[in-house]
Amino acid sequence: MTAGATRVAVLTPRFPPDAGGVEEYAAWVARSLRDAGHEVTVVTTGPRAARETHDGIPVIRLRSWLTLSNTPLNPLWWWQVRRLLRRLDVDVVNAHAPVPGLADIAAFRAPVPVVLTYHAGSLVKGGHPVDPVLRAYERHVLPRVFARSRELIAVSPTSLAHATGRAHLVPPGVDTGLFTPPPAGSPRERRVLYVGRVERTSRWKGLQVLVDALPRLRELVPDVRLEVVGDGDDVETLQKQAADRGVADIVDWRGRVDHHRLPEHYRSAGVTVLPSLTEAESFGMALAEAIACGCPVVGSAVGGIPFVVRDGEDGRLVPPGDPEALARALAEVLTGDVRPGPTRWDWRQQEETTVRVIGEAGR
Repeated sequence: MTAGATRVAVLTPRFPPDAGGVEEYAAWVARSLRDAGHEVTVVTTGPRAARETHDGIPVIRLRSWLTLSNTPLNPLWWWQVRRLLRRLDVDVVNAHAPVPGLADIAAFRAPVPVVLTYHAGSLVKGGHPVDPVLRAYERHVLPRVFARSRELIAVSPTSLAHATGRAHLVPPGVDTGLFTPPPAGSPRERRVLYVGRVERTSRWKGLQVLVDALPRLRELVPDVRLEVVGDGDDVETLQKQAADRGVADIVDWRGRVDHHRLPEHYRSAGVTVLPSLTEAESFGMALAEAIACGCPVVGSAVGGIPFVVRDGEDGRLVPPGDPEALARALAEVLTGDVRPGPTRWDWRQQEETTVRVIGEAGR
């Protein structure tokens, strides 16, 4: 290692090739620390124990026994994580949450300082059977996890870590070398693009509301199409919903798309949409990537989305859970001349703070 470098374990419940905003943020942090001269190991989970590499960075996967409401779990981690961190001889841990599990264990069991990056507002979904457990966790466990962490990083003002008053605000970064606008004057299709998980446990992202908005949207924009990029166990249910609404013929289900191929989808779409329903959406990475590609956006006025989207400049904000308002906003953007300005979310603007906070905590 170089002088002043530290050994860092980046601890995250999921990591690429798994897709998602937390996954890409953790990968960005790992690369940034590595490029700054630190020695980095990623500790994550998987269906089986494994050792691999990602961008030349060692990745250790701990076996999860089950997944409960999108949360991988294994009771043995209480002992395994501490032993692993001692064996790796790390100086500091950067743990990523909100998914309960690894980050909580690190806060209580890590033999070195923990920098906790918290990615969400409240996870309470509203009317879901798991809500009482989430409320109890956020009221009684999470404050102790925050208190035991040496430093806190919040990805937006909506993050529960930000409410402590002691968090560093470090929004996710967009790779502006990859996510670039198309050539000036390039045509855009009358196509609505949704990028994200399509899972029952991710219904707070509101894709079902978007499907409900499609009949009205087709009345307003007769040649519109919806492209869904993402996969999960809710696809079949949503396909049936689209058929029941009479709009199955205008929905293209693309499945999972590699991260490096996402820009071509953003560049040709007429609008990218994120109709999230709760504060669990503390940023909205798909919207930031779309804006960097010059694609206008429509998002719900909830959580961290208003932190990302300038209403009337980058696109439109709408009330969450309102199919009629969503349809009207999408039609307005598709038939108008909205062109987002230069992105505010270049990863290089956040990299220095991230590397400094984690590096200093390990000294």
